[in-house]
Amino acid sequence: MNAEERRGTRAHTPDLDWSQVRETVLMLELAVGQIEAAMKEGNSSVDVLTDSFASMAGYMRLMHSALELLPDNMPVTAELKHTLIAHASEVATRVQNSIIAFQFYDKLCQRLAHVSNSLEALGGLVTDQRKLFNPIEWVSLQEKIRAKYSTQEEIAMFRAVMEGVPVKDALEHYKAEMKDKGSDVELF
Repeated sequence: MNAEERRGTRAHTPDLDWSQVRETVLMLELAVGQIEAAMKEGNSSVDVLTDSFASMAGYMRLMHSALELLPDNMPVTAELKHTLIAHASEVATRVQNSIIAFQFYDKLCQRLAHVSNSLEALGGLVTDQRKLFNPIEWVSLQEKIRAKYSTQEEIAMFRAVMEGVPVKDALEHYKAEMKDKGSDVELF
């Protein structure tokens, strides 16, 4: 097995071919794998929940329609009808709120996919000696990463970090911007 075929860490048994770049890329690949595995596991659970809640929403509409058809001519029936319609409306509202929560989860998965792709691209850059020391390649990578951002707040955070603002400060500013914006769901 030659040096190019050999994978995995060599930190425990370094030789003349040992490289901190290779070790860094190995850790990046591990992080990407963990992100992708977590997203895959989460997606299958959320898919089941989404289907269930969409189904429940349909049944709630059918129940509401059926309840509307009940006569109001008997006081007991009228009171029960109105109580059941109120309960059905409350359940429908909660189902709708759950669906909105799933949309936020979808947004989270999209962001994690962007992080995963960015880490893979970074790993590719640092392992290619022709690109590693070429500032144009780094600018190209940064632009590819910036292009993945879909909101003005994310783009502003990226620019702030690229201009030298500490990541922690840029992230705090981003969180404040998102809090001020409210809980609007923005799918992209």
